[in-house]
Amino acid sequence: MTNFIPRRLGAELNSLLNTFPCVFLNGPRQSGKSTLSLSLKWGQGQPDYVTFDDPTMIAVASQAPQSFLTSFSRPLVLDEIQLAPALFRPLKLAIDQERQKRLLEGKPSSGQFLLTGSANILALPMLSEALVGRMIVKTLYPFSAVEIHQTKGTFLEKLFTGNFEQTPYEKGDLLQTIQQSTYPEIFSLTDDLKNNWFKSYLATIIQRDIKHITEIEKASLLPQLLHLLAARAGGLINDSDLSRSVKENNVTTKRYRTLLSLLFLTFEVQPWFRNLNKRLVKSPKGYLIDTNMLCHLLQRNLQEIARQDYDLFGHIVENFVATELLKQISMRPNQPEMSLYHFRTSDGKEVDFIIEYPQNKIAGIEVKTKEVVTLKDCDGLLSLAELTADDFIIGVILYGGKRMVKLTDKIYALPFAALWH
Repeated sequence: MTNFIPRRLGAELNSLLNTFPCVFLNGPRQSGKSTLSLSLKWGQGQPDYVTFDDPTMIAVASQAPQSFLTSFSRPLVLDEIQLAPALFRPLKLAIDQERQKRLLEGKPSSGQFLLTGSANILALPMLSEALVGRMIVKTLYPFSAVEIHQTKGTFLEKLFTGNFEQTPYEKGDLLQTIQQSTYPEIFSLTDDLKNNWFKSYLATIIQRDIKHITEIEKASLLPQLLHLLAARAGGLINDSDLSRSVKENNVTTKRYRTLLSLLFLTFEVQPWFRNLNKRLVKSPKGYLIDTNMLCHLLQRNLQEIARQDYDLFGHIVENFVATELLKQISMRPNQPEMSLYHFRTSDGKEVDFIIEYPQNKIAGIEVKTKEVVTLKDCDGLLSLAELTADDFIIGVILYGGKRMVKLTDKIYALPFAALWH
């Protein structure tokens, strides 16, 4: 049994649950939503807990949803709520009744329900429509490197201050960090055991979970697409090309690709562009939500890839950086919103990631696995800096070296450990 690793989202959830009547915590299956839900302290006493992974609970909730809700005290955790759609409307009524009661008593609103789900809220329009204005949505991803190393995780803030000079980077081996930045249940397992787990995990999602959010006719298309997207991780998404590969039309291919995203198996990084006098590529880039899953789908061992396949290792590390940025952006309570993009010009200049801050301030991030970087590696960042002028705050090349190197006034090379230190 592994030691409990605190989740960075916990404190924010506690605060939200003491303020809003309902919080929906979505995220990949087995990302730790149930464990986190049971560790939270909100309301009066320990919340009641119901999981709809239990078929009996689904049956009872479906037959008499109103009575089912009133049979439990508040606060109440409803785990995997997407499996019990009959409760969506009764939840709205229960929240409104409690609101009215507290209003008459002169009491402030407080948390009644914590809902969890292994499907994106966008896949559950009936739930979002029923609880619009009554629900806050947060996402819990698998472990981040910041959580694994139990560090403060100030990389995103430092991007906009440039305060990297005095930062030590002794914490954490890159390969080990990638292997542990995964689902809580498997972060300490061997590769063989992880592979067995992923086989079962993907079968459960594709054969069972998908049926609870939509009707599909071609279930076999989902694993085909997932393997294709894994082989192209970090590349531009081309639905026409994907369609030819799976011998389906564009509409069907795009719909099934969207389903993989709604089930938190894949995600996209959208292109960054403004009304600039420059032709920019406007296709998204595709990634897997978990880099260990990516290695499993490629049927390759991470250590072996690092030793023998330099190009593939670069894609693997880029996928890891993409997931870590996604996770860190989601773990910033009470902070200005940041957005994640990529940048590519029609003549081939590119920056792997852009973080855009309010007031249009941006930072560029490049991923290079080699141990030495030079000004030649800055072409994409320099092109971005030229296009965006004063809005360009900093450029960073995350690389395989061990120390910070200042390449230009605004461009730094940083060891990968800077990402989580």
